[in-house]
Amino acid sequence: MSDSAPRCDVLLGELKAEARRVALARRAAVDPAGKGEALAAIVLRDCLPPPGAVVSAYWPMGPEMDVRPLLDALHARGQPLCLPLTPRRGSPLRFRRWAPGDPLGHGPMGTREPLPEAPEVAPDWLFVPLLAFDRAGRRLGYGGGYYDRTLAALAQAAAVGVAYAAQEMQEVPAGPTDIGLPRVATETGVVICGGGS
Repeated sequence: MSDSAPRCDVLLGELKAEARRVALARRAAVDPAGKGEALAAIVLRDCLPPPGAVVSAYWPMGPEMDVRPLLDALHARGQPLCLPLTPRRGSPLRFRRWAPGDPLGHGPMGTREPLPEAPEVAPDWLFVPLLAFDRAGRRLGYGGGYYDRTLAALAQAAAVGVAYAAQEMQEVPAGPTDIGLPRVATETGVVICGGGS
């Protein structure tokens, strides 16, 4: 009996590794042209954060969905924005205020983040990057667990996944510490999820 939990953890890890391989290949096949602008238009129409809510997104790396058009549009509406700081492994993300045009420094693993003089804030609304999602709201990240810990710590904040429509899977492997999402915004629409974990 004591061996069952470690075996389950190993199996879940293998399932997630295979799902990440498939998700990365799907994302690599997407032509990103115009998709960031389409995402921004859909969020502004169907999933707009309330006025005054501090909104977090992310600075896109490589082939991730480009949320910069969305950030520009939210900033133009007067929305306060912030970007995450990647902490040491095992910790939740922290956030600093940011606006389009503000300089960014280099964070770990190729991330970009606001400079140390920018004030730290707690977001009310998070746009969460992901590699894959399903209709139950399960998300697959890069494996560090940063957003799971962050969403658990910011339980009162609204969270919306951000992905290309092609990143949807039939079922994303998930464990008990994986936090589900109620919605995922793509370039084709907002998917209302079951929110399951």
